[in-house]
Amino acid sequence: MAEADPIITTADGVNAITLPARPEALRLDPAQTAVVVIDMQNAYASEGGYVDLAGFDIAGAAGVIGKIGTVLATARSAGVQVIYLQNGWDPDYVEAGGPGSPNWHKSNALKTMRARPELSGQLLARGGWDYELVDALKPQPGDISLHKTRYSAFFNSQLDSTLRARGIRNIVFVGIATNVCVESTLRDGFHLEYFGVMLEDATHHLGSELMQQATIYNVEKFFGWVSTVADFCGSFGQSSKE
Repeated sequence: MAEADPIITTADGVNAITLPARPEALRLDPAQTAVVVIDMQNAYASEGGYVDLAGFDIAGAAGVIGKIGTVLATARSAGVQVIYLQNGWDPDYVEAGGPGSPNWHKSNALKTMRARPELSGQLLARGGWDYELVDALKPQPGDISLHKTRYSAFFNSQLDSTLRARGIRNIVFVGIATNVCVESTLRDGFHLEYFGVMLEDATHHLGSELMQQATIYNVEKFFGWVSTVADFCGSFGQSSKE
């Protein structure tokens, strides 16, 4: 069976390059594309961070840090905007919501602090170590950093306006957690008319490996496209040399 023609996401396609993806390739203009880095913070990827303290296995997180670094270096060289999202709240947790908010009941960080009062004020509070990005993925000049208070990076944040102001229509997702913050942001982006691509080997799940596979299925079949670090770097890396 012949492969389907790539989907063209640009107005004229003049500067577009082909990114291999499932279920079909995409033609993306680097100037209209952003790599969005979801929650690569100590909270999610470092020993002693909230996810570790909450009892989740973070062993796989270290493996994606290097891959994300490779993606970001390629993106910058190709003229692709890099945008970091950091999840958390003000030091008094007003932004987290009280008992009247579902977030208060479902956030594992908030639940962990209620169960372990000695951790109060330490998890995902802006200005603290837990909130900070991991050392290996610090923003570079030209990168953009944004704050979010819920799973989706589109909720009550500046992400949508930041993208639209730059004419960006395509989002390549990397980060943590595949099945929570990455998926919810990609879903919201779909409904806002963004073309979302998840690099499956530059994202890490919370919970069992089945969670990763479920999100890959949902993205590929319903909400976007799935690609890999090698395919992204092969396509955009070649573009940066032209």
